[in-house]
Amino acid sequence: MSAPSDSRPSARTLDIIRQLVAFPTVSRDSNLGLIEWTRDFLARRGVPLRLTYDAEGGKANLFATLGEGPRPGLVLSGHTDVVPVDGQDWTLDPFAPEERDGRLYGRGAADMKSFIGTALSWTDDFLAAGLDHPIHLALSYDEEVGCIGVRGLLRDLREQGLQPAGCIVGEPTGMHAVVGHKGLAGYRCRIRGREAHSALTPQGVNAVEYAARLIVYIRLIADRLRQLESRHYGYDVPHSTLNTGLVQGGIAINVVPRDCEVIFECRYLPSTDPRAVLDEIRAYAERELLPEMRAVAPEAAIAFEQIADLPAFDSDAAAPMTRFAQALADSRAAAEDEGRGRYVAFGTEAGLFQRAGMATVLCGPGHIAQAHKPDEWIALSQIAACEQFMGRLAQGASGFGAVGPTPSP
Repeated sequence: MSAPSDSRPSARTLDIIRQLVAFPTVSRDSNLGLIEWTRDFLARRGVPLRLTYDAEGGKANLFATLGEGPRPGLVLSGHTDVVPVDGQDWTLDPFAPEERDGRLYGRGAADMKSFIGTALSWTDDFLAAGLDHPIHLALSYDEEVGCIGVRGLLRDLREQGLQPAGCIVGEPTGMHAVVGHKGLAGYRCRIRGREAHSALTPQGVNAVEYAARLIVYIRLIADRLRQLESRHYGYDVPHSTLNTGLVQGGIAINVVPRDCEVIFECRYLPSTDPRAVLDEIRAYAERELLPEMRAVAPEAAIAFEQIADLPAFDSDAAAPMTRFAQALADSRAAAEDEGRGRYVAFGTEAGLFQRAGMATVLCGPGHIAQAHKPDEWIALSQIAACEQFMGRLAQGASGFGAVGPTPSP
């Protein structure tokens, strides 16, 4: 493929991106239309690939291998699902992409079908390049609802004995190499008390009230982290945070509620262990709350369940994978990033690839500020910069030879 201009990508790349955006792959729905289109696109070129499905068979990951080589390969990773458009004030059809004033509009244009489409557009070049390592394409489902699909993809690779050396996750970073984001641990706490008529309140155990005490304690830990935790000023919020996002309990004003459910999260710095935070919350419940509850109702209980586990991503500016991505990126972005690490506030699949032993970096076209909102868009110049990135990769840009598998933590 000929190199794009600095401001406009090739017609072929734009056509592929438009086709991907046109698939309404909202996380609650199937992504098979997009996956099967991609499967057929690659199969026509003789590319070996694997699909891994969810339990119901309505969603799938795709893992393809472009070329061969004596060294472990490089993964280009993207998620196929997008967030809903319900209730948003769009001025155009979110799944009928439109080009206006140097921008491409449509749900997923920024997050992150432009990266996937650009990588697919360079398939023939990767196949013809004769690289000494394969290029792998990894497309996942349900990233937006907890990075669910990629876990099955990684498990399948492990079972097949496949261990790529590195991974570029193409989330929208403005084509800057990003080396870190916080982790997310989400928990559900179910509190069981004892029902009673509100006129006989002392005979019951009010699950909502004990939930309130637990929530206050969670807030106290959050305040302590804000005041005392070591800072990481690469992040907008330079410390770990706790948030109680959902509380449900009770059936009527004149009934002492037996049950209450609390859902809370910890967004933690890579240096913080979320298990220690949960252990402290659980210890408080067992030490302070349960004895009081069981003095009235021996059957009372407090149970914690983890419902989200998105590990932190933590690399550095000097890592070979970071420097390799900087060498591939737009020269201006690479110059700005030289010698320093960039961090983002949002979570990605990068920590899971890193946990699987791959040297990982975030680098992709567009900006997160343009994603998840009405009239989502990406600048055509960003897609062009991503094409230049892929072009350097197809030309065998130096640096990947220094990247080796990362030992799993």
